[in-house]
Amino acid sequence: MDDLLDELYPQITLETDDLIMEISVKKDYSQIKDLDERKKEFINDLKDFIDEFNETPESGQFMAFF
Repeated sequence: MDDLLDELYPQITLETDDLIMEISVKKDYSQIKDLDERKKEFINDLKDFIDEFNETPESGQFMAFF
């Protein structure tokens, strides 16, 4: 199944000193011609994703595990 996702969606790995996050990108950002606007859209979508995750029960379970 992971091989199928690799073929369908481009992936990016974000890494800091504390986290490594592998993301499959489903949205086609190439439709936004201006690269600065494209980057803003992607960053806003990442922020929305994190905010949505924060509101789920899974986020509490995840933090309780660690």
